[in-house]
Amino acid sequence: MKLPRSYYNLLSFIGTTIAGISLFTIAFLFVISFFFEKSNSYLGLFIYIIVPVFLVIGLLLIPIGMLAEMRRRKKRVQVYLKNEWPVIDLNVKKYRNAIIIFSIGTLMFLLLTGLGSYEAFHYTESVEFCGTLCHEVMKPEYTAYQNSPHAQVTCVECHVGSGVGWYVRSKLSGLHQVYAVTTNNFNRPIETPIHNLRPARETCEKCHWPQKFYSRQLRYEKHFLSDSMNTEWNIGLQMKIGPSHSAFGLAEGIHWHINPKVKIEYISKEDNREEIPWVKYTNLETGEVTVFKDTVDTMEDSQIASSATREMDCIDCHNRPSHHYSTPADFIDYSMTTGSIPKDLHFIKKATMKALVEPNRKTTDSTLMQIDSLIHEFYKEKKPWLYSTKLAEIDKSVEEAKLQFSKNVFPEMKASWDVYPDHIGHKTYNGCFRCHNDTHISDNGKTISKDCNLCHTIVEQGKDGHETFAPLNSSLEFVHPKDIGDEWKKSLCSVCHRNLY
Repeated sequence: MKLPRSYYNLLSFIGTTIAGISLFTIAFLFVISFFFEKSNSYLGLFIYIIVPVFLVIGLLLIPIGMLAEMRRRKKRVQVYLKNEWPVIDLNVKKYRNAIIIFSIGTLMFLLLTGLGSYEAFHYTESVEFCGTLCHEVMKPEYTAYQNSPHAQVTCVECHVGSGVGWYVRSKLSGLHQVYAVTTNNFNRPIETPIHNLRPARETCEKCHWPQKFYSRQLRYEKHFLSDSMNTEWNIGLQMKIGPSHSAFGLAEGIHWHINPKVKIEYISKEDNREEIPWVKYTNLETGEVTVFKDTVDTMEDSQIASSATREMDCIDCHNRPSHHYSTPADFIDYSMTTGSIPKDLHFIKKATMKALVEPNRKTTDSTLMQIDSLIHEFYKEKKPWLYSTKLAEIDKSVEEAKLQFSKNVFPEMKASWDVYPDHIGHKTYNGCFRCHNDTHISDNGKTISKDCNLCHTIVEQGKDGHETFAPLNSSLEFVHPKDIGDEWKKSLCSVCHRNLY
């Protein structure tokens, strides 16, 4: 088939070769991904992003080579025409062939480009792309996400949301992240909070909108003490997520903070939002404004004036909604509750806690080996009669402890409960007590109360089989599983519980 003479040059030949190989590669990889469902994230990266770039480069080289060849030919024959544009005569076969090839090629290219762009868009929005492409960096977040209540919600629904604007911003931010990963120039662990995230009211509230009624819920928890019998301690809480009746709306309860008629603003001393010395309440209906200042952790007026205020939204409490890292006490209690760790194996809570806290976490493999060794040594040296008779149960417990550790601790990225505090609750981290600590007082004497009954009431507590129950619409006073007197009333829970780790 004859083509214009200008096509016959090295650059155009190279472009044709690159485009042909790229097209064949895309087709081949697409067939592989079609027949083999368990393809990895890198296959999609090559099909929809990397190889198509080479295809476009190859196609561009063809006309560039033709133009360069035409100029060279003009210079050789010293032909200078007033009209520099090429003359296309359809009566000449080589021009007709070129037009036909160009037209068919353009249509196929547009079709493939449309299909590729569509697939590339969906691929870059997929959980697979977000969670597994940068394996080392995203492994902690991806693992935690898979075990979260939002495991069926795609990453972009929370991190990007709808609309072209935020999609473009996320991809531009992604370019910087790709560069950071390529040059191995990123923080270990990833610093939080992330400041360029879309506001929660534009993402979270698409499903959890403030006007939705959140009824009160009962929450039951099992805890096991670190004594010889792994004493089981049960507690039941009525969580005041919303008011007692739907007619009251968001007038009371935990979710009062997101009442559309109320605006809560605060200033944090540190970037991690752990210390909050200044809180401002505004009633948007009446215009009433109340400012609370921490009388213990004080902040100068000049500092307040120069500090940026943040309007409270969902993630100020739900800061780990999909990427929660459980503490050893929590995930060992969970495993003992499910029976994955036998609760009747004496001293197992104490042994596992000791093994999970002590290791010097350098790599995952070395830490898992230490956990295995420490639990076995505990029983072998201190409880030899149990080691000789309960070895199967000990081995089962070791494997479960290692499994739960792998889901919550990632030494290579230095990610764990240590560096990612959860602001829900107040046991291990200050959480609610960042503001509700009885020391935030306004000029007119109002206080942000520390009273636990504002958020929940205790309806059941005590050792398994010997619980105390509250009458209907009543509550129990908290009893600490270990007798510490009134210390739990005077100090924050995190003072002791945080120091366990």
